Amino acid sequence: MINLFLYCRAGYEKDCAAEIQQRAAELNVGGFVKTNRNDGYVIFQCFQAGDADLLAEQLELDSLIFTRQMFAANELLKDLPEGDRVTPIVEALTKVSRAGELRVETPDTNEAKALSTFCRKFTVPLRQALKRSGALLEKENPKRPIIHVCFVGPGTAYVGYSLSHNSSPYFMGIPRLKMASDAPSRSTLKLDEAFIHFIPKSEQEQRLRSGMNSVDLGACPGGWTYQLVRRGMFVAAVDNGPMAQNLMDTGQVRHYQADGFRFEPPKKNIYWLVCDMVEKPSRVAELMEAWAINGWFKEAIFNLKLPMKSRYKEVSTILATMQEVLRENGIDDFHLACKHLYHDRDEVTVHLWLRPSSGFNFG
Repeated sequence: MINLFLYCRAGYEKDCAAEIQQRAAELNVGGFVKTNRNDGYVIFQCFQAGDADLLAEQLELDSLIFTRQMFAANELLKDLPEGDRVTPIVEALTKVSRAGELRVETPDTNEAKALSTFCRKFTVPLRQALKRSGALLEKENPKRPIIHVCFVGPGTAYVGYSLSHNSSPYFMGIPRLKMASDAPSRSTLKLDEAFIHFIPKSEQEQRLRSGMNSVDLGACPGGWTYQLVRRGMFVAAVDNGPMAQNLMDTGQVRHYQADGFRFEPPKKNIYWLVCDMVEKPSRVAELMEAWAINGWFKEAIFNLKLPMKSRYKEVSTILATMQEVLRENGIDDFHLACKHLYHDRDEVTVHLWLRPSSGFNFG
């Protein structure tokens, strides 16, 4: 296939485009980007047919900061006839066989969402036709490729596939999380999504278990503390502002009225450090570096507020600097990942896991 279709947050197309341009070049794949502001997606058109298939396989989705989901796609299908939109789509997928799932989607914009009802209804006849053609298996199979049909307008769609091991498990790459009625703020969903995204489900029982000690810098009113408490952790909540009373009533939270940049934990047996402070991203990164160098935590999740321009460049520079600083201070075995999550807005979420070379002890 010739195109790589990338979903992103509307308004962040330039950042997504800058990133895919750089990452494709690192894999020696030439091409150019096509996008418009607030489309909610980016097209990377390769110079050579088949290179999009290579990117879909070799470019790790989780390594992309501003891309929620991606799939290899054919050329845009335009003016699909109202009487039979199924046939042209099936014909465009002749090279796809025995896929395990079908997703009929739209970009995450208000304009595109108007097509969502149509997409749900259209899925049934399209699925039946794809099964008859052999492009889709009779029963869903999570180990087989996923067919994507993304309607970017009425009668206009990109069609293609993603590989199940390198694809988001969610439609359009968006997890649907429910806001708890007793959570102090909607920011709680950011940490909830971060835990789901960065910690494999098979390891959550060990790495997010009850009884762990944690610190929440800039905690007020307690949106992120809420996620730690509901997982049974003990929390040192650091903020000059007040905490939600329902969190204090759990007995799992100790409130330190202090500046998060000057706070030093009285106890150093901290597993989780989380931070969502409104501050310059470079300053927050430096604070995380200092805590890591001091050995005050095992894993951290923190947000970096984004500038108005050159957001991909700034984030990339900060992450590169963090890696350099950690290594210069003798920290060699660590995992650093970054994602513009669905519940993030003008920020990205970073996960830093310090892993001793001798083998990590979950105790």
